[in-house]
Amino acid sequence: MADLSGTVALVTGASRGMGAAIARRLARDGADIALTYSASPEKAEGVGREIEALGRRALVLQADSADPAAASGAVDRTAAEFGRLDILVANAGVQRDVHFVDMTLADWSTVIAINLTGQFLCCREAVRAMSRQGVTEGVSKAAGKIICMSSVHEVIPWGGHVNYASSKGGIQMMMKSLAQEVAPHRIRVNSIAPGAIRTPINKAAWDSPEALKTLLELVPYGRIGESEDIGRAAVWLASDDSDYVVGTTLFVDGGMTLYPGFADNG
Repeated sequence: MADLSGTVALVTGASRGMGAAIARRLARDGADIALTYSASPEKAEGVGREIEALGRRALVLQADSADPAAASGAVDRTAAEFGRLDILVANAGVQRDVHFVDMTLADWSTVIAINLTGQFLCCREAVRAMSRQGVTEGVSKAAGKIICMSSVHEVIPWGGHVNYASSKGGIQMMMKSLAQEVAPHRIRVNSIAPGAIRTPINKAAWDSPEALKTLLELVPYGRIGESEDIGRAAVWLASDDSDYVVGTTLFVDGGMTLYPGFADNG
């Protein structure tokens, strides 16, 4: 276990799936949690109760990450409620899968707005708050830790999902450029790039034996990932154990980015 005692984390899109697992794991390791949701208040409140059952404080906020006022409000409410903000996990994201020739401007704009612009807005507000806060001795070696949620598709092309892959490729360069800019302020920015994770957003890819068999052909390690795998990675990046890790994408993918189709076809 990492020691996140005394820290405060804001996790966006945390009503289910990876966001919920990240929020629970950060709380388990000592952080108080603010979590946002867009359309599932009952599920978000349930995650909040789980966090409180772990002995931590929880703040549940409705927020559209792509709305500048909502992003600013979530950061401000977190800092006002808990007195500080140490960790941002910019997790909120969507898919709108369609072949490119049939993709509407709305299909494109919605995914870019939530996945990329939403992360920009949340990161901008977090950087402002963390810069004002500075390093607090005894709490963290950094003034703040930002974790952007990316995907293996920041590097693996994905036909039929051009909007999604473009948003994740954008996150990669936004994260690295932001990390370079704010590192002198002792703010660490990194990304997590999940591979095939068992979540509601990709249920069709794993909810039958046939689909799972096809999926695992892309995963050399031979199993589908679980949300808890991402939670453990987030805790490490949020802790002082990774204090010298800056501007890095941590791939949590069972080897998917090793391009297993080339294993016997070199």
